[in-house]
Amino acid sequence: MSGDSTALDSADVEVDARGMNCPLPILKAKKALSGMQSGQLLRVLATDAGSMRDFQAFARQTGNELVAQTEQGGVIAHVLRRR
Repeated sequence: MSGDSTALDSADVEVDARGMNCPLPILKAKKALSGMQSGQLLRVLATDAGSMRDFQAFARQTGNELVAQTEQGGVIAHVLRRR
């Protein structure tokens, strides 16, 4: 999945999960989403290569929209829209 550059630049909340392995990036995202309003954007920065697949599954399971996933310099940015 590529990314919507507007979504990447305009997230309402950002979580830095770089250097953390599964399941920590997902757990941090879940906690952040719980405090957000419907429609807000969450950007999660991760370095765990498995997080691409993990966030796709997380979005399907929770009903939050996975707006974008991009990788640059070993850092993967996941953008979710709160359901």
